[in-house]
Amino acid sequence: MAYDTISVTPVTPNIGGLVSGIDLSQKLDEATVKDLHHALMDRQVLLFRDQELTHETQKALGAHFGTLHVSVGGDGTNSKQLSDHPEVRALHFDENSTAISGNEIWHTDQSCMETPPMGTILYIHTVPPDGGGDTMFASMYAAYDALSDNMKRYLEGVTALHDGAGAFARTATNNLPITEHPVIAKHPVTGRRLLYVNPIFTTRICGVSKDESDAILSYLFHHCEHPNFQVRFNWSPHSIAFWDNRCTHHRALWDYYPHTRSGFRIQIEGTETVVPG
Repeated sequence: MAYDTISVTPVTPNIGGLVSGIDLSQKLDEATVKDLHHALMDRQVLLFRDQELTHETQKALGAHFGTLHVSVGGDGTNSKQLSDHPEVRALHFDENSTAISGNEIWHTDQSCMETPPMGTILYIHTVPPDGGGDTMFASMYAAYDALSDNMKRYLEGVTALHDGAGAFARTATNNLPITEHPVIAKHPVTGRRLLYVNPIFTTRICGVSKDESDAILSYLFHHCEHPNFQVRFNWSPHSIAFWDNRCTHHRALWDYYPHTRSGFRIQIEGTETVVPG
């Protein structure tokens, strides 16, 4: 797909676009924002290199695509909400870290919410000296398309529970949501069908026995991990990944201990509940 204001190079056939010809620290005009949105809808994950952002410019970038989201969940020792910029979370991992955000497990951000975030913009400014700390993304369009026709028919109209306790500690002051979503969803912009389950938040297929639910979810989680659906981003200093949270999974790798990987994340609010496919 050709664009007027940016260049986008596909990284794999199914997912990922490397964007060039743009400085995200500058004010973006309407034509550029439109091209970025079209590219995101097409490639699902946009990847940028050599971009230096402040908290203000990162928030300004996200605000072009919707209202900025303040995430649910508590603050870990290495993932903290900034007090002066509540929409921004600092993600810092080093020799003192005991775990990383995302726990190295495939997931969709906060699918436990009735209206999950539309997208995420992750800016990494410091990377390990010898590589590592890649982020992997998977296309749930491709995951759905690769299901057998019989499995697609079985999952038609089926729903599943997404529980916030899968990723965050539930306390008396932190009443995390449990939400029922369709297993087969439809993207609100592209209209494409996608598979909407993930190992962190999806706990139960509704309307069937626990044994049947466990078997189906185990199969679907494994299916979503197929390498053909994936792209892997090797971070360099001052890189950015912008992904559509509605149709992708992602996971972080923690193969760089005791070195440092550090950056900031913002999320964009969703505007609709998950639509059955």
